[in-house]
Amino acid sequence: MTITVAELVAEPQLGLTLLAGSGGSGNRITWAHTSDLPRLWEWVTGGELMMTNGMSIPADGAGQVALAEALKDAGASALAIGEKMHAPALTPEFLAACERLPLPLINIPYPLPFISIARSVAESSLLEESRRLRQTARIYDLLRTTGLSREHLSGLLASLAAELDADLFVVDRRCLHPWHPDGRRLPEYLEKELVPLTGRIPVTGKKFQWHRLRDRHLLMMDIPTHANAILVVLPRGEPHPDAVVLLHAATVLGLELSRTVLSLEGQHRLAGEFLLQALDGHLGAVEMENRLTAFDVPAQHFVVASIGADDGERLADVHVELWRHGFPAACLRRFNTLHVAVSAAVTDDVLLHCAGPDVRIGISPPTSAAGIQRALQESLWALGSAEGNGLDLARYADGPSWLGLTSFEEGAALVQRLLGPIFAYEQSQQGDLIVTLRTYLDTQRSWQKTAAALFTHRQTIIYRIRKIGELTGLDMTETSTLAQLWFALQIHKAMPPPGRFTYSGPANGQLAD
Repeated sequence: MTITVAELVAEPQLGLTLLAGSGGSGNRITWAHTSDLPRLWEWVTGGELMMTNGMSIPADGAGQVALAEALKDAGASALAIGEKMHAPALTPEFLAACERLPLPLINIPYPLPFISIARSVAESSLLEESRRLRQTARIYDLLRTTGLSREHLSGLLASLAAELDADLFVVDRRCLHPWHPDGRRLPEYLEKELVPLTGRIPVTGKKFQWHRLRDRHLLMMDIPTHANAILVVLPRGEPHPDAVVLLHAATVLGLELSRTVLSLEGQHRLAGEFLLQALDGHLGAVEMENRLTAFDVPAQHFVVASIGADDGERLADVHVELWRHGFPAACLRRFNTLHVAVSAAVTDDVLLHCAGPDVRIGISPPTSAAGIQRALQESLWALGSAEGNGLDLARYADGPSWLGLTSFEEGAALVQRLLGPIFAYEQSQQGDLIVTLRTYLDTQRSWQKTAAALFTHRQTIIYRIRKIGELTGLDMTETSTLAQLWFALQIHKAMPPPGRFTYSGPANGQLAD
């Protein structure tokens, strides 16, 4: 076992004196560490005797009390100060705080070298080091003994908790929800108190930090390989789990999380290929039902959600977030829009939380496998309604009208009436009339800007706009005509009819025109 504060102070060759905090004399010292940096507690991993020449000690009473409290919260076993060095006068408030916490405060007599204390601690820790090595070996062996079942992560956590004599929680640092859908949720009181602490753990930098909540020590530490996964450790008793062993435990969990994500990404690619075929009408109803069920999406009661963002890469992990919150989904991304087939039980709050900030979401009414193509049109219409009305989320037929229209059928009719002749012309004659019209309207009807944007001659743009007028029978100089065409272009852009999707490959699930 490691040496206690009382045992270290009792060693006659050291001549140490306990100045305050006698209530912590039974604290076990895992290591002796020297530092004269201002924020001394930031170098504590749990159980250390922190030794300083005094440069870390504030001169005022309030600062000294804050230092004692921070060291105690971080899990330090004791603080030792070199005599006749650089320490300011120790204030009565400081001594009282060390006694109250309790935090053992030790005087190191001059000129005793700090290395003598460190050597005594190290020699007493030899047996503890052997125990730590055996425990580390058992922790890595848990990857093998807990098996490869679907509940592998929960089984691994339970085994680690028993080995470390602590309650363990793997959560997402951004919301403190369980990282795995079957994971244990933090107690409600603890979740509320941890919210302000999560911001203190950077994605890079220090990997763990002890905190003190409600007279209990708690550790939050990064899990390697997953930037937003953290391990919360609540020791069940004394002594606390060794910091080095905890780092190995986090590594083991990181390996298991990587295995889980790899399996999930394989399912994600298969689901994307399936959804592509389903939306293009290449699958029968029975096969679609079977495939949806295989991906844990209710085949008789699901919705299609279309999620838009300025940067489509931000939507790459939405399927993972939905899975974490108990809603497996089949997803396909088309440029900056992600199409998601997910259980109709999903709530607006869950969708907004999983998609992240600064997105727009359109949701179809509940449907069955046979109605998936119509559901896509409805979700795109709802997405257009959300964008047009400045909403984060809109459900088809439940929200405000879009561009004065109430359904995608009305929108499709408007597109056909106004743009149909142009589509027919472009199919028989190679041309860029639609692209030219959209660019012309986007550049405030400037011939020169349109020509520059399309790398063509100004006279060619004039010819194309006149051709559009001939095909549609509309006067291209009328504001009302241009407004109607602009409306039709917006609807066409947001509502690609079935059959326009092509798959760019299984690597990323991306859709392209």
